[in-house]
This record gives sequence, structure tokens and C-alpha cells, in this order.
Amino acid sequence: MSVRELVVLGTASQVPTRHRNHNGYLLRWDGEGILFDPGEGTQRQMLRAGVAAHDLNRICVTHFHGDHSLGLAGVVQRINLDRVPHEVTVHYPRSGQRFFDRLRYATAYRETVALTEAPVDADGPLAVTPAYTLDARRLSHPVESYGYRLTEPDGLRMLPERLAAHGIKGPDVGRIQREGALNGVALDEVSEVRRGQRFAFVMDTRLCAGVHELAEGCDLLVIESTFLDEDEELAADHGHLTAGQAARAAQDAGVRHLVLTHFSQRYADPEEFERQARAAGYDGELTVAHDLLRVPVPKRR
Repeated sequence: MSVRELVVLGTASQVPTRHRNHNGYLLRWDGEGILFDPGEGTQRQMLRAGVAAHDLNRICVTHFHGDHSLGLAGVVQRINLDRVPHEVTVHYPRSGQRFFDRLRYATAYRETVALTEAPVDADGPLAVTPAYTLDARRLSHPVESYGYRLTEPDGLRMLPERLAAHGIKGPDVGRIQREGALNGVALDEVSEVRRGQRFAFVMDTRLCAGVHELAEGCDLLVIESTFLDEDEELAADHGHLTAGQAARAAQDAGVRHLVLTHFSQRYADPEEFERQARAAGYDGELTVAHDLLRVPVPKRR
């Protein structure tokens, strides 16, 4: 049975707290697992969440600040220790190659796994598979940072009432799907487009074109909201978003389910992020993330 869900491993920003680990997010997409921004402690959080090294097919690092990447060393070594039988691809900003190299070889260990380095240095597609296209967009942060977007190809939904009206049934349904027409009836007369699902991951950034491009039409958007709105100037100075800014971007983009995360330790009440997001006009499904939370990708409309 296919599973599409977000497993939240950590939700703190620069400083972890008693209740929030540094960043870490696993997207389960059918039979694949994509790990985003493994901060310090990610390997232990994976254990707590029931996530194994074998579940990982890709690792996507937005940028090389420690709370988004210091856990990479442990995760890479665990992949090798467990002898993961498949290739694991790692995406990260090319400008941070020296940091990636240091993390990959932080200590001595035996390499047993094909770990493919796939650095990012421009907007555009990073991988095209039958199940999804993975894209990157540049964000606005003091160090080079990229957000990631996963888009499922559009498919077709057969319409039973139209099939019946044309007398198409049984094996002929498969034939018209394969051949595009049957007995003068075109495929588009008995089907409609089934829109592919869309997921985006947006971490440390100010508002910029990349935020809006990544969020556009997403079923599930994971986005930082480090600050509350009263600290908007501080957010801009440090290259971050507020809860209201993230929510307005999601509303403008038509996001169905918004997940806020990456919270500054300065705030004691996580519910205030939800209040400010709603006050900013976001009217979709909204989650203020906490560690070890699981968020399903919304079902198709």
C-alpha cells in the first residue's frame, strides 16, 4: 500500500530546546523516502520515529547552517553501517561543497553504499522519475540556500458514466487508455486529467520569488516561520519569515495544507503561530509542527 506522508523529526531553529530537536523531515512518497535538512540529532530522531536508514533514497540539504546539516555526518555513516542496498542521492548547494566533504568524511568509517553527490547551482529540475519531478529554487538567506519541490506527473481518471454511454467496458477500457481511441471514441471523451500532487519544502529565507514559485498550487507546504509578526524586522535582518508572511504566501499560492516549523526558542506559546497565520488570512488546513508528528499528504480532491 502506497504511503504519502511527512514525518517530522525536528522543528527547532538555531537552538534546540527540551521539546524540539534541530531540523529533520522525511517525506515518504510511495516506496521512496526523501530526507530534508538533517540537523544535529537526526539519527536518534529517526529511531524514535521508526525511520530506518533503508527508508532513505534521497537527502536534500537547503543550506549549510548547522541546524540544517550537522546531522548529515551521522546519517551518512548510518547508511553505510546498515549497508543500505540501493543508491542514495544527496542534493545540496554547490557553493557548500567544502562543508559537504567535511561532513561526509567527518570521522573514519567503512564506505559500503553508493552515495551519489548531486550539487545544486541553479533553479530547475534535479531529478525526473516516473513518480515525480524534483525541482530546486533559490531562496534569500545570508548563505546560499535552495528550496525543493516535488511534482507528480498528471494522470488520467476514467469516467464510468461516459464509458458506459459509449458502450466501452471490460478489456476495452484498457485498450482505449493504451491506444488513445477506440471505435471512433477519443480517450479525452471518456476521461479527465487527474492532477498530480505537489509538495514543497521551504526553509531559511526572506520573502522572495523562490518562495512563491515553490509554494504555487501545493497540496502540502512545509515552510519556516522562525519569528512572529511583531519581529518582522528581525526576521528580515536574519533572512527568515514570520508566521504571517508564510501564511500569506501559502494563501496566495493556493496551498491546501500548510505546515509551519523552524521556531525560534524565544517564543513560549506555539499556538501564537497558528493565531497569526489565521489572522493573515490563511484558510486551508494548518499544522504547527512538533517533533515526531506525522502529516499525511492531503487526499486528491
